[in-house]
Amino acid sequence: MSKRVAIFISGGGSNMLKLLESMTGDHPARPCVVLSNDPMARGLELAEARGVPTEVVRHEPFKGDRVAFEHAISGAIAPHAPDIICLAGFMRKLTESFVDPWRGRMLNIHPSLLPKYRGLNTHARALAAGDPVHGCTVHQVTPQLDDGPILGQAQVPVLAEDTADSLAARVLAQEHLLYPAVLRRFAAGDHRPILLR
Repeated sequence: MSKRVAIFISGGGSNMLKLLESMTGDHPARPCVVLSNDPMARGLELAEARGVPTEVVRHEPFKGDRVAFEHAISGAIAPHAPDIICLAGFMRKLTESFVDPWRGRMLNIHPSLLPKYRGLNTHARALAAGDPVHGCTVHQVTPQLDDGPILGQAQVPVLAEDTADSLAARVLAQEHLLYPAVLRRFAAGDHRPILLR
């Protein structure tokens, strides 16, 4: 029986789209819902165009009450009965009260080679540090920011002429390969890390 996957987004949904495109044929999972905190997120249109149900839970009405916001998210996804949550550019930090019940069943993709550069502006930080290699990581989610067991990483060389934007574009191309590969393996019960170079 296929695992049911909920995907959380806040924007364009390019990683979401790659996950949706991958969950066909003999893939051990299928998408059941795409949720966003932004009703204008373009990724919602992309999901709907592929027949995937969507939900919107705006964060603004909760005025910093993260637990209430997360309770609303739980209520929105409950009818879709997901087995796995994939965070794909979901720009809201989730608290322990939401994460703990999903521990071991929630994935995130982050644009750095964790544990380096948790948080934002990862590409500029890699350039400022003079790193020869940069990349992205898929990991299980814990209450700590950009933490948790690593399930896969993809590396890209940092070029002398790189800007934060050019480096981000090359990393994103690797994200589009890594996240679907990790989800396929994870949904089949295999947690061995994947390394793409």
